[in-house]
Amino acid sequence: MARRGDVPEVDWPARPDTSLALNRMGTFDWDLDSGRMHLDPTALEVLDLRPDEYSGTPAGLRARIAPAEEARLDSRVAQAIKDGRSHYGAYVRSRRRDGTPAWTHIQGHILRDPGGRPYRVIGILRDAAHDPGEPGAAGVQDEGRRRMTGVVERTTAILAHARTVNDVTDVLKDPQALGHLGAISVMLGVVDGGRIHLVAEGQLGTYVPEIEYTRIDAQFPMSVAVRTMKPVFIVSREEFQEGYPELWPYIEPLAVRSGVYLPLIAQGRPVGALGLLYKRDGDFTAEERNLLMALGSGVAQSLQRAILFEQEHDLAEGLQRAMLPRRIPAVPGALIAVRYRSARMGRDIGGDWYDVVPLGGGRVGVMIGDVEGHDTDAAAVMGQLRIVMRAYVVEGHTPGAAMARASAFLRELETERFATCTYAEADLTSGMLQIVRAGHLDPVVRRGDGSCHRIQVAGGLPLGLPPPEPSVAAGSGYPVTSLELHPGDTLVLCTDGLIDRPGADPDTGMRELMAAIHSGPADVDELADVLCDLVGDSGGGDDMALLVLRRRGTPTGRGGGPLRQRLEPGDAEAPALARHLIRAAVAAWGARDRADEIELAADELMTNALVHTDGGGHISMRITPQGRIRIEVEDSSSALPRRREAGDWAVSGRGLMLVERLADAWGVEPRGGGKCVWCEFALPPPQH
Repeated sequence: MARRGDVPEVDWPARPDTSLALNRMGTFDWDLDSGRMHLDPTALEVLDLRPDEYSGTPAGLRARIAPAEEARLDSRVAQAIKDGRSHYGAYVRSRRRDGTPAWTHIQGHILRDPGGRPYRVIGILRDAAHDPGEPGAAGVQDEGRRRMTGVVERTTAILAHARTVNDVTDVLKDPQALGHLGAISVMLGVVDGGRIHLVAEGQLGTYVPEIEYTRIDAQFPMSVAVRTMKPVFIVSREEFQEGYPELWPYIEPLAVRSGVYLPLIAQGRPVGALGLLYKRDGDFTAEERNLLMALGSGVAQSLQRAILFEQEHDLAEGLQRAMLPRRIPAVPGALIAVRYRSARMGRDIGGDWYDVVPLGGGRVGVMIGDVEGHDTDAAAVMGQLRIVMRAYVVEGHTPGAAMARASAFLRELETERFATCTYAEADLTSGMLQIVRAGHLDPVVRRGDGSCHRIQVAGGLPLGLPPPEPSVAAGSGYPVTSLELHPGDTLVLCTDGLIDRPGADPDTGMRELMAAIHSGPADVDELADVLCDLVGDSGGGDDMALLVLRRRGTPTGRGGGPLRQRLEPGDAEAPALARHLIRAAVAAWGARDRADEIELAADELMTNALVHTDGGGHISMRITPQGRIRIEVEDSSSALPRRREAGDWAVSGRGLMLVERLADAWGVEPRGGGKCVWCEFALPPPQH
């Protein structure tokens, strides 16, 4: 389902209504922006057009509608748009294939965006050859009945597309519809427990705040209609005064002389009531009563559908939000904003999610993902995936390993669902950012100078899909991309609901997103709002999740970036290169006097990882928030090292003793299926 702002829409084109077709009424759907006009088969039949003769635009009607009539119809539509009306109607002369004259009755409902700009017209057209008299000509017989019949038909047809209670009330409050019905005011009440809530009133001057809520057992005509489930016809002011004394003080100052109150019954129970007030005296004819009852039936079905839609959507949206984080934690060194917007699709909800995971030591993990489908199963899978991803990264698994484990978890659920995900782990002290992607959109980074880049992240398969054969033996199947996030840089992660543009080129949404990020405000919350508004302007019908992270702070005066080096078994050059980089970094960070001992301690940790474990590991070095140089060596072995005393002639066993003597602190941390051995050295104070 498409959306424009916060206005829910029916799909393009509007679905034909079988009941209208049975009464030889066709539907049209006119997109004012693109100029496309869809006619359903009944509409083509009314105009005596074959599908291959119709071009799909208003110009295609010229084969049956004369130029003068076309101009008159265009003028009627333009005037309705200019006046801000939501509906218009017109009789136009047409001609059949054999040239014989005909009359066609056209009625349209104008849709507007939140700014009031018209962008779409949905309506009906019918063969008016059997209307009494010639439409528009002098001497038309029973003009009032014809108009009343037409407006009931049109209102019922348009109400078939209503999605919310507001949609229903907007149709009923249309001044043109009131005029055709002969009424000066329309009221819609909705049953709310033991009361009736007046939710709409169609003309200024007749709305009475004191009776916005009335009890069903009260002596008001709307209450009587709901209580008895029978229409109430009031044919004089005296009947208002005598039969409904509680209402009479509000009716007396008005030019009201009669009224009708229709119970709105759906599935055998009253859901509300419709009230119409008139200036005329006298009883309603049998035909008028039948027409009004038909109108009430159409309003009842639309109202019940709208109430259920809103209840189900609120319930589904509440379930969705309950599975998202209740709050986003404050993370030192970062500014983070998140947004989630659900599509107005009744019970349908999506599996979009986000999460922020503080990891300690100046690190934070952020993730965003989308489970396939739009139902409660998708939301349930989303909740489970979010929890297991959080558990894996908190447990210490590397980004690639955490993603691989989440994929295996989803396969074991046997839901036949898959999910896309991006996970980024940021060291906010050094700026090192590690990103892993599972079939998801690439992230976007806005640098401090305003430049905007789409980061090409080497990705793996969506979560839940079986790994390729043969399976990847040397890694997780989810390669990690590293980059540096400088102070002031902004990382943007989103789901595809933010960039989907129905009917547009697939890259259109991404270009709009990049432009909005580039020109957006500096404040992360304001930027998130601007990006979220892209969905309101032209987004699709999918859910949308958004996460914005900005690294704050200023670059350290000690210079130098973080170090991270892969250690492969049998690669003699890797430790030598690491030692060279360590010495250079230590000098840049102002600790040249400790370069020898730092290099020696790092060499011992690297040697232990290469000699005593299989599969190698990683060495990294950074400055901690406490102003220390921290060296970490990660490997895939879960066996923890232990310090032991070596004999005088032993050739090994002194490594950890040496690290303990050289470093100011050292320790071991479990990291998922492996471990991290670390040591720290205090930096001398900076020289001024």
